[in-house]
Amino acid sequence: MSDKITSLHGKSQDTEEWFDLVFTRPLGQWWANLFARLGVHPNVVTILGIILGVIAAYCYYFEDNYPMTLLGIFLLVWANLYDSADGQLARMTGQKSALGRALDGASADVIFFAVYFFICLRLSPQLLPFGLDELCRSEQPIAHLTDGTFGLWIWILAAISGFGGHSRQCQLADYYRNIHLWFLKGESGSELDNYEALRRQYAEMKWSETFILKLYMFFYQRYTHAQENRTPQFQRLKQMLAQRYGTSSAALPEELRGEFRRGSLPLMKYTNILTFNCRAFSLYLSLLLMSPWLYFIIEIVVFTPICWQMQWRHERLCRQMADKLQ
Repeated sequence: MSDKITSLHGKSQDTEEWFDLVFTRPLGQWWANLFARLGVHPNVVTILGIILGVIAAYCYYFEDNYPMTLLGIFLLVWANLYDSADGQLARMTGQKSALGRALDGASADVIFFAVYFFICLRLSPQLLPFGLDELCRSEQPIAHLTDGTFGLWIWILAAISGFGGHSRQCQLADYYRNIHLWFLKGESGSELDNYEALRRQYAEMKWSETFILKLYMFFYQRYTHAQENRTPQFQRLKQMLAQRYGTSSAALPEELRGEFRRGSLPLMKYTNILTFNCRAFSLYLSLLLMSPWLYFIIEIVVFTPICWQMQWRHERLCRQMADKLQ
């Protein structure tokens, strides 16, 4: 593959967002250089990023308070810079570890869980379950959409948005990016994992010796299993490729890898939409409009159809290539 598809930060430009290329990566590199000079471990940077993100989420709890909202936005941007810096620092210093990957993998989930929690707490001051009771008795229940007293409904909306939308969208977008990188750069340039291998690795780990890593693996193997279950046509294609060329993508013919890249590349814009930046910008807009509930609506109404379109097109690409091989 051409060197033009590889960025200065070791990733493929196919999967890099323009905002990351011009803003996040350069500033993340600056922080990584600083931490390297100070001798700070990448895991410490990850933990600092999580702390910043949770404090940012707490700032969103305060209603009609622009200074706190702006502070929260600033802190979440800062946390994202640390999320970029920890990986670059690990590559610079060679301080890569399984614990570091576990922390990095959990950081975004912890931060967005806190964001959801504090927004819901802000919009349901009457506390559960009395908000639902009050809303049902109200002669004008629609008024609760503007007076900041959603009650139980905002928690239900957040659950639909988070578990039915956000987590599933990120899960699939992350998988498609790694599939793309697997075809382009092989195993060394991708984090395309296999559920069966992870399950065996999990079974061999002991809670008494590696509690944190085993706990992470408990969730991660299920995360990978869900990714594989949602991509049956890719699993079929991958199995056929393994039978014909072996399990390493390096053995795949250049023509075949190029064909997959041409079909997968247009879908990378969808994966970018469904990852951090667009989601964060939607959150910022909702907060600045003093309508944080709007963020949950955007998750469901805007991002979900994009995810469906991405999934349908990717499965069609894999089915067509598998049919040609067959």
